[in-house]
Amino acid sequence: QVQLVESGGGLVQAGGSLRLSCAASGRTFSGYVMGWFRQAPGKEREFVAALNWNTGSLLYQNSVKGRFTISRDNAKNTVYLQMNSLKPEDTAVYYCAAKDSSTVVTDLSRYRYWGQGTQVTVSS
Repeated sequence: QVQLVESGGGLVQAGGSLRLSCAASGRTFSGYVMGWFRQAPGKEREFVAALNWNTGSLLYQNSVKGRFTISRDNAKNTVYLQMNSLKPEDTAVYYCAAKDSSTVVTDLSRYRYWGQGTQVTVSS
């Protein structure tokens, strides 16, 4: 059974940085796409970034390009989201998700497995 466990959220001032981790277990993730999504209060969950576990192919939401970096550690079965130059509008619960096919997409309905989320709060 696939499990995704996020960690690394917290409170940070605007301009600061956080690194989120997603520990994946339950199978090998070769051929999967791993994604990060976020949901702010009163808003729909939205795509942030994703990568193909095998090829490393990446995709980012425009608002985070140049500030956020998604990466993976194959040995640790862990996906990271390095977030720099954080803004108050980045405040949200951040979710890790896994899609069991290789095409990198932004549509959250295509992701089968989800973590419980980790809160990120950016103060102004």
